[in-house]
Amino acid sequence: MKRETVIVLDFGGQYNQLIARRVRECNVYCEIYSYKTDIEKIKEINPKGIIFTGGPNSAYLPDSPTYSKEIFELGVPILGICYGSQLMMHLLGGTVEKAPVREYGKIEVTVDNSSRLFTDVSPKTICWMSHNDYISKAAPGFKISAYTPDCPVAAAENEEKGLYAVQFHPEVLHTKEGKKMLSNFVYNVCGCAGDWKMDSFVDESIKAIRAKVGDGKVLCALSGGVDSSVAAVMMAKAIGSQLTCVFVDHGLLRKNEGDEVEAVFGPDGPYDLNFIRVNAQERFYAKLKDVEEPERKRKIIGEEFIRVFEEEAKKIGAVDFLVQGTIYPDVVESGVGGESTVIKSHHNVGGLPDCVDFKEIIEPLRDLFKDEVRKAGLELGIPEYLVYRQPFPGPGLGIRIIGAVTAEKVKMVQDADAIWREEIAKAGLDREIGQYFAALTNMRSVGVMGDERTYDYAIALRAVTTTDFMTAESAEIPWEVIGRTTSRIVNEVKHINRVLYDCTGKPPATIEFE
Repeated sequence: MKRETVIVLDFGGQYNQLIARRVRECNVYCEIYSYKTDIEKIKEINPKGIIFTGGPNSAYLPDSPTYSKEIFELGVPILGICYGSQLMMHLLGGTVEKAPVREYGKIEVTVDNSSRLFTDVSPKTICWMSHNDYISKAAPGFKISAYTPDCPVAAAENEEKGLYAVQFHPEVLHTKEGKKMLSNFVYNVCGCAGDWKMDSFVDESIKAIRAKVGDGKVLCALSGGVDSSVAAVMMAKAIGSQLTCVFVDHGLLRKNEGDEVEAVFGPDGPYDLNFIRVNAQERFYAKLKDVEEPERKRKIIGEEFIRVFEEEAKKIGAVDFLVQGTIYPDVVESGVGGESTVIKSHHNVGGLPDCVDFKEIIEPLRDLFKDEVRKAGLELGIPEYLVYRQPFPGPGLGIRIIGAVTAEKVKMVQDADAIWREEIAKAGLDREIGQYFAALTNMRSVGVMGDERTYDYAIALRAVTTTDFMTAESAEIPWEVIGRTTSRIVNEVKHINRVLYDCTGKPPATIEFE
């Protein structure tokens, strides 16, 4: 689909996904590319704007990430952020060096409101700084448009060439008017129209799917989660009876979830789908026997998914396409596209085997962040209770059980998780919290129950608040809710004698437990 695009060139910083997310909040489509991307590829994309990200290196060192100076001659507006601003100055003749005073955290910045970047921004505004180096002298042709007492070039610009550099991070929420600054860049500087909207995305996607599939047969991997459900309904609206949805119950689902998925998407459900349920619990448990390393578990589960789909495809005849509910954070966290470290393999991305027995994989939601998927679901007419159900990873409870997976451990975490979700809902917190679940730790400890010594497992409760699932903070759950949940779990779930609450945000942790 042809659409106006801003691209993010990734130099290895921690907030790179957030930049793309914030640009999309301005209704402008945005993608992340590695700084190693060839300039001819960038010309081919023909972006309306380019953003250089932050990164941990020093721009003046010979082995630091860099880019060809030719990029500044493309006539495309460029915004450099943190390391990206320093790199821009360094390449164009400015001076970057070790800062005499390191700035970190919320800093008051004085900005020049005559700059297109700072239109309607307060003359003194709070921004998030995180840098050891600083720009001591702006490049020729640039004027300084923001400063702090310790940072003489907090922002600089060459308006004629459309080049802008900011030392702070406008993409993080700590920068009070950061969203306004990014909006100014994409609209005032890049001249974007803001055509990235869910209604048009859904319509264009359905047309594109029809054109791609033709009269082919399609197999959809349906987990019952938000992503695969939205993908399935989108495909059904596009190609109808050419679609067969295969739901693999791998024995790693939440309590009663297999039956719930079948009730919604099966023959008695509201959607006219060809639906096949495959009960493959024992098969997955056998493959995962004695496997403890989380990446191996993800790879095994991902590959076994594909093997099951291949077998089902053979039963129903020739199948041309496989559909998966891959979303953009899956792609980014699996190290595809940008320059960031691989955080974890997603079964929809990095966990796939090299050889898949289908002509092609269709991923209709691959460009979307989680909240965009929900908006697409509502546009497709999916009921709100389904669209806003709790996110659930493809590998399921396999990555919410630390250590080896067994049927007994699955039962423990299913029961504990059901209690936690029930108590969260009773307290009216289910729509306030981004994600919440229980995980089974591999820790066993001594306890006492009924005057007898126990030596059993600890359950960890997780609840986070998040807007985009790329960063998250631990939710402040009322103590009485945690207390009731703890009491119920140790009394109702066998082999659990201790309950912990995970207070860690993302970063440094991930939202999932393993």
